Amino acid sequence: MVFGTFDGLHQGHLNFFKQAQKLVKRPLKPFLIVSVARDKNVKQIKGKRPFLNEKKRMALVRNCPLVDKVVLSGARDHLPHIIKESPDIIALGYDQKAYVKNLKKDLKSRGIEIKLARLKPYKEKLYKNHLIRAQK
Repeated sequence: MVFGTFDGLHQGHLNFFKQAQKLVKRPLKPFLIVSVARDKNVKQIKGKRPFLNEKKRMALVRNCPLVDKVVLSGARDHLPHIIKESPDIIALGYDQKAYVKNLKKDLKSRGIEIKLARLKPYKEKLYKNHLIRAQK
């Protein structure tokens, strides 16, 4: 399971999805669940609303062939939708900080043992939505 805003998909996101899939050890086939951030949470975390609304961002991610399932993040609490999906692994982006600090401990307190992995950046000075928009 991965999390993000996904306000437009770019090569950095595709690399993010591929890295997450590689965390699954063969012979198992990876099943990638993508949690798309709610508009109000994006505003709270990033200080501004996303360019695309949450429904459009979900549709965009849903159309990506690397993704098996798309869910909308929790409105008030980030844990229930994770618990509902029950992923084996949570893959975090190299720069993800929101909701991460006590994630493993919070899930463990609810009886969920989960592996957390921090993924590597992909051309971090190039593939960030705010940088891409600034170039246009």
